[in-house]
Amino acid sequence: MDRTEENLKSLGKKSEYNYGYNPDLLECFSNKHPERDYWVKFNIPEFTSLCPITGQPDFATIYISYVPDKKLVESKSLKLYIVSFRNHGDFHEDIVNIILNDLKNLMEPKYIEVLGKFLPRGGISIDPYVNYGKEGTKYEALAWERFKMRDLIFIERVDNR
Repeated sequence: MDRTEENLKSLGKKSEYNYGYNPDLLECFSNKHPERDYWVKFNIPEFTSLCPITGQPDFATIYISYVPDKKLVESKSLKLYIVSFRNHGDFHEDIVNIILNDLKNLMEPKYIEVLGKFLPRGGISIDPYVNYGKEGTKYEALAWERFKMRDLIFIERVDNR
């Protein structure tokens, strides 16, 4: 299915929310500056999903950063996609990997990383991080460097969230 700007379905229309995980909600548009490296960052402070075992809600802030290549994700479609996790049951580690995989498959970015900062449950918070750099390019090396430096890049301030 072609999900580029010529076929954007959600932009400019009243939002219809789907509370079941649906990667087909994601849409993209052409990057007008593919020759230039630049960062696009999304901060999503109201992410919710469900624990796959208990069905209890999990809450997180999700951070998505990427260096686009030929396509960018359309932000309203990203919002609708994120809402689609509301009734989806998965472990925190799986959630960030699913988001990265879906965005990687949609946009084929030069580089992408996803960090989930989940609120504590049972006295423990979980902050999974995943990244990807296009293989065989300088972005593959960037991914490894940022992965190694993850705890220095995302300095933790403990405040009981």
